[in-house]
Amino acid sequence: MSRQIDYFFTLASPWAYLGHAALHEVAERHGATISYRPLPIRAVFDETGGLPLPKRHPARQRYRLVELQRWRKRRGLPLDPQARKGPFDPAPADRLVIAIIASGAEPDAFLRRAFHALWADGLDLADGAVLARLAASAGLAAEPLLEAAESPASHERYEQNRIDAIAAGVFGAPSYILDGELFWGQDRVELLDEALSEGRAPYHPSA
Repeated sequence: MSRQIDYFFTLASPWAYLGHAALHEVAERHGATISYRPLPIRAVFDETGGLPLPKRHPARQRYRLVELQRWRKRRGLPLDPQARKGPFDPAPADRLVIAIIASGAEPDAFLRRAFHALWADGLDLADGAVLARLAASAGLAAEPLLEAAESPASHERYEQNRIDAIAAGVFGAPSYILDGELFWGQDRVELLDEALSEGRAPYHPSA
């Protein structure tokens, strides 16, 4: 029976971008399915004690920039750590992913384009025209999906993903859940790979 990985993420995370292809390679190798769960990460931070980037200590902000350079080399992906200019609301892009899933389509092609557009090209994913072009380039019907992304159902699903993430112990993105075990951060994809290879029982804090 295929095992499922719950993938909690937001397009606003460069770490989700860096881990996205690696996660899919692991899932494909093990025949695992991925359940895509875009979520409002700021709301998760507010509930779990995380801080948005501008409020973090300068030392943490500087180290983040170094780590992004290390991991873009490790993953072999183009990434501009300063690509995102100013405040950015990822909700329209995240909810578009929800709409794609609800339509029965596979969101991976759009996600790869959208992650690259933001973190390599510096495009504004809050711009509906940009999202429409990315969706169309992924072979999707852009206009109906953009409308669906603003529907009550998409808003409700986005909020439900937040609720489910908190219940699962998620406090940052990306997070991967396998059999109830949380793997936080794209640098844990290799540990997720090991867990799938070994077929071991999930680890729990009480163990």
